[in-house]
Amino acid sequence: MYLFNSLLILKDAILNLYNMKLLEGKTAVITGGARGIGKAIAIEYAKQGANVAFTDLFEDDNFKATEKELQDLGVKAKGFASDASNFTQSQELIDNIVKEFGSVEILVNNAGITKDTLLMRMTEEQWDAVINVNLKSVFNLTKAIQRYMLKQRNGSIINMSSVVGVSGNAGQANYSASKAGILGFTKSVAKELGSRGIRCNAIAPGFIETEMTHQLPEDVRKEWAQKIPLRKAGKSSDVADVCVFLGSDLSAYVTGQTINVCGGMNM
Repeated sequence: MYLFNSLLILKDAILNLYNMKLLEGKTAVITGGARGIGKAIAIEYAKQGANVAFTDLFEDDNFKATEKELQDLGVKAKGFASDASNFTQSQELIDNIVKEFGSVEILVNNAGITKDTLLMRMTEEQWDAVINVNLKSVFNLTKAIQRYMLKQRNGSIINMSSVVGVSGNAGQANYSASKAGILGFTKSVAKELGSRGIRCNAIAPGFIETEMTHQLPEDVRKEWAQKIPLRKAGKSSDVADVCVFLGSDLSAYVTGQTINVCGGMNM
C-alpha cells in the first residue's frame, strides 16, 4: 500500500512538472507587442501563464487580432495604444496597467524602428526619431514602472538591444547608437535596483526572420545567413524563449547581462 501511494505521489509530481507554466501569476508589459518579435514574446508569455499588457502606436486591425489571440490562450490580455517615446504617455500607460491588472512583474522594452542610411545622408530627424523610439522609450517605461517594482521589491526588466549595438554596422549609426545605449542603461539599472530584488537584462538579437527582413531580396537574406555560424536566420520564437527565461524565476540570479540571440554572429 505504501509503495502504491508513493507511486501515485510520484505520478502527480511528474504531471505537475509537465503542466507547470513558468510565468504563472505574473503580469508582463510588452511595448511594440502587436507584431513581429514583440507579438512572439506576448504569445509565448501567455502560453506560459502570464497576463499580458501590450502596446502599439495605433489600435488597428492587427492590434485587435493580437489582443484576441492572447485572450484565446486563457489569460487576461489587453492592448494599449500608446507612444513609448512620449514620457507623459508612458507614465499614464503604466499607471493604467497597474490599475487594470493589479501589479506588473515583467517589463519588456521592445518598441523600435529603423531609419537606415549612411551618416553623410542622415538627417537630424532620422537620428532623433530612432533615438527617441529605441532608447528614450526604454528610459520612459523603466522610469514609470520602477516605483511599482520598488514597492513590491521584485521585478524583471528586459531591454531589446541588437547585435549591431554590440558591434556596429555601416548605414545604421542611429540604430547602432540607440541599441548600444540600451546596453549601458541596462547595466546601470541593474546596479541601481538590484538591492531591491529588481533584475535588468538585455537581449541582442541577430538576423531574425520578421516582416521587416522579409522585405529584403532573397539573395541578400541568403548571403547574410551564410555569414552566421549556424548558417540560418533566427526566428522570433528564439528571442521569445530567452525572454521567457529572463522573465521567469529560472533567471533569479541573472542581472546586468546581455544575451546574444544571433546564431553565433557575435563571438
